[in-house]
Amino acid sequence: MPDDISQLLVRWGRGDESALAELMPFVYSELRRLGRSALRGRQGETVLQPTALVHEAWLRLVGKQLSLESRAQFYALAAKLIRDILVDQSRRRRALKRGGSQIALSLSDADGSEQPRCLDFLIVDEALTHLAEIKPRYARIVELRCMTGLTIVETAAVLKISHATVEREWNFARLWLRRELREDRANRRSA
Repeated sequence: MPDDISQLLVRWGRGDESALAELMPFVYSELRRLGRSALRGRQGETVLQPTALVHEAWLRLVGKQLSLESRAQFYALAAKLIRDILVDQSRRRRALKRGGSQIALSLSDADGSEQPRCLDFLIVDEALTHLAEIKPRYARIVELRCMTGLTIVETAAVLKISHATVEREWNFARLWLRRELREDRANRRSA
């Protein structure tokens, strides 16, 4: 997104409808990229296609009273919207059939050495919500990396922190989430 996007976001947040018209091609294009990234490797696990995810995210974005002032706020909101849409869809699928909210989630390093594991997205969302209660920025890093597919460098730019900080916090968050998911799975087996 070009730098002047921040100015358009501010104008839109103040109610300037012409700014929304100017923003739409940029925001929609960016949402499509984020949507493709969020659904990459999840064919068969979700009934949503990237275009449907983007349309839903766009409708939710336009329907909100926003005061976005930067590209970073846009990415944070987009990651949250995409996560919310996937959670809603998982709940609907779970209601239709047991295990319907399974998704493949990779908490791997950038080298992709770990294969995505098939996990219940609602359990992942619950763990991520718990992480956000104790380490909000760590949860935001996971959202940006897993829900929007941003690289460590892009995540650092969005959050305005160093590359090393993102790497360190991403590593902690991945290990923490793995432990939480392992404990949740063990608790469900013993129940």
